[in-house]
This record gives sequence, structure tokens and C-alpha cells, in this order.
Amino acid sequence: MGIITVLWEKWVEFRRDFYKITLAAMIAPLMYILVFGLGVQTFSHGESYLEFLIPGVVALTTMNGSFNAIAQNLNVQRLYEKAFDQVMISPTPLWQFVTGQIIGGSLRGMYAGSVIILLVLPIGTGLRFNGWSFLIMFLNGAVFSTIGVVVSFIATNHADVPRFSNYVIMPMSYLCNTFFSTDSMPNGLRQVVGALPLSQTSSMLRSIAAGEAWSYTGILVLLLYLLVFGAAASWFLYKKKNL
Repeated sequence: MGIITVLWEKWVEFRRDFYKITLAAMIAPLMYILVFGLGVQTFSHGESYLEFLIPGVVALTTMNGSFNAIAQNLNVQRLYEKAFDQVMISPTPLWQFVTGQIIGGSLRGMYAGSVIILLVLPIGTGLRFNGWSFLIMFLNGAVFSTIGVVVSFIATNHADVPRFSNYVIMPMSYLCNTFFSTDSMPNGLRQVVGALPLSQTSSMLRSIAAGEAWSYTGILVLLLYLLVFGAAASWFLYKKKNL
């Protein structure tokens, strides 16, 4: 019931701010597609750059949608509304609270990515997105929702979440196999960036969209990130650190 309660809260928030959330999910990704994909007529790996770009933009949109849906809200609730005092004394198990936040953020990210997929359908690129695509989008959203939970606990003031976004989320948006392939990076850096969750997501979505064979290893990598950051979030809650 605790998970359902948190998801209901997220649904009420989504329904209330539907137009704001949808427009926020659309503007930046569409600008990337219009400027880089349609404005810059180039080719990458023997294909239209637009076909290379769209799966990467979908991946980074799920990341941004999930992270932003959780990190900022939880940070405000913890520092200013003191809502965690109510969570701690409520009968809701803490793991259900964290799980509900992660699922809610994952669904928000998947919604944002789905909006981009629908918007690019009229372009007629021939890219294909299937059930595996949406599963990967959901897992990517779960990873960054969990990171958002951890960041919201670490933050000491309202500005810390935007700083983390500038230092970590924004560089990942550009480097992690989204706008250009990590194959062009130097050794060492290529392996590090390639192991990041967004790189794995971009690679899998791009292979599926192109109808190519893809490795399930990427899903295992996402699950590993989810496990690690989920454990970190649980540690903050159960040890009552920074609450």
C-alpha cells in the first residue's frame, strides 16, 4: 500500500501539471533534433545522422525526466517542508517509500521518452521501437530516479541538486553515446564513458531502432547500477542520515 500511495501522489502531481511536464519534456530534445539532426545534414557510421541521433535523444530524455522528477522534489520536501519527519513516523515501510519514488520517476522518464518517439514518427526515419525499447527506457529511468533519491539526501541546500546536474547529468547528456559515438574517444576515457548507464541505454536503443542485434549485457549493467544506488538510498533512510 505504501508504494501505491507514493505512486498515487506522483499521478496527482502529473495530472495537475500535465501540460507543463509535457512541454518541458519536448522542448530541449526537439531542439537537439531540429538543430543537429535536421539542420546539420551529416552521416554517422554509414547512416543519416538523424537516425543516429534520435535514439540517443530518447535515452537522455528518459534520464533527465526521471532525475528531475525525483531529485528536486525530494530535496524540497526534506529541507524545507520537513516531510520526511512524517515518513519516518508513518506506518509505511521505508523501502516502500523509496520503491514508490523510483517507480514513479521511471514512469515519468519513460513518458518523456515516449513523447519524443511520437513526435519523430512523422519524419519517417524507419527507426523501430518495440517492447524491449520501453523496458530499457524504464530501467534507465529507474537508475536515474534512484540517483535522484540519493542526491536529494546528500544535498545540504536547494542549490546542490542543480550543481550535481551541471557537474554530472549535463556532461553525461553530451558524452554518453548520444550525439556522437564513444568509439571516437581515446582509450581509457572510452571505456569509462561506455560503462555509464546512459551510454548503455543509448547503445541498446540505437541497435533496436536500427533492427540490429544487441547485447543483453546492457540490461545487466543497468540492474547493477539500480542495485548499488538503491542500496545507497536505503542506507540513508534506515540510518536516518541527512534526513
